[in-house]
Amino acid sequence: MKAIVAHAAKDLRLEDQEMPSPGPGEVLIRMERGGICGSDLHYYNHGGFGTVRLKEPMILGHEVSGTIEALGAGVETVQIGDLVAVSPSRPCYTCAYCQKGMQNHCMDMRFYGSAMPFPHIQGAFREYMVADARQCAPAAGLSAAEAAMAEPLSVVLHAAKRAGDLMGKRVLVTGCGPIGQLAVLVARACGAVEIVATDVAPFTLEMAQKIGADSVHNVAEDPGALDQYAPNKGNFDVLFECSGVAAALAATIPALRPGAVIMQLGLGGDMTLPVQAMTAKEIELRGSFRFHAEFFEAVEMMQAGRLKVKPLVTHAHGLENAVEAFDLASDRSQAIKVQIQFS
Repeated sequence: MKAIVAHAAKDLRLEDQEMPSPGPGEVLIRMERGGICGSDLHYYNHGGFGTVRLKEPMILGHEVSGTIEALGAGVETVQIGDLVAVSPSRPCYTCAYCQKGMQNHCMDMRFYGSAMPFPHIQGAFREYMVADARQCAPAAGLSAAEAAMAEPLSVVLHAAKRAGDLMGKRVLVTGCGPIGQLAVLVARACGAVEIVATDVAPFTLEMAQKIGADSVHNVAEDPGALDQYAPNKGNFDVLFECSGVAAALAATIPALRPGAVIMQLGLGGDMTLPVQAMTAKEIELRGSFRFHAEFFEAVEMMQAGRLKVKPLVTHAHGLENAVEAFDLASDRSQAIKVQIQFS
């Protein structure tokens, strides 16, 4: 079988791998779709991010769906032929954080396509993969493309839980990549009364407005676009910061109300924060890292029609065109979510 392997920055190869077989409690999955994530792009474009660097060849990918091909002994939760969304999160379930219900902070996390540990955790961009049955969320009624969106959607659902009740709140989203787009969708589903989005790319802003943002602002063309929200000590109750750019966050502080919550999702390296201004307005900065239970919730919400992610999948490329797919996913002037189509 074939797999997409990153060796270094701009060194992406389609390589042969051994065909796996499932053990007890495991399933064999024929992969169908895999979304290219921001972390995949960091590995492809830069060989990593921050202190996380590729030290050995690594299969990329963690936003995937596929069809069950074979069952290991004892598996009863899924059947052969089922379409499933596959959670890349594989906590140990035994460490102190897992026991506290904080599986996203597992001390021995095995998250697909991660160079954080060494040896690296190999990813899911391969034609066939063995997974623990506990990772598989049955996705009947969804397309493979939609099912593969469960992982990024889970990231935003976890952040929304950390943000608290969004009903009737005014929400600002900075950065309209896939996570920012999903933040717009989730904020709308959670009852936000106003959603404003900012970015520097007209294409992504147009999409954000199409899926539910009340207004959008191109801060490259109009750096003072948020000034209108500053009177009376600000307008917004919650910021979903999805750009990872320090200047983008700093520009929002005058527009945030006293006591507002900043949910930091964007990962762009270390950021210098306007701490004094944040302190004076008693603004809370909250981190959000991955997810766990939210993965199955994401699938259920898509199945119920509560969150419609299909418009965000703008492109799909075959496995043999992986390099072209990664280059396209890096181009925010024309792509939101680019997926690899395995079959």
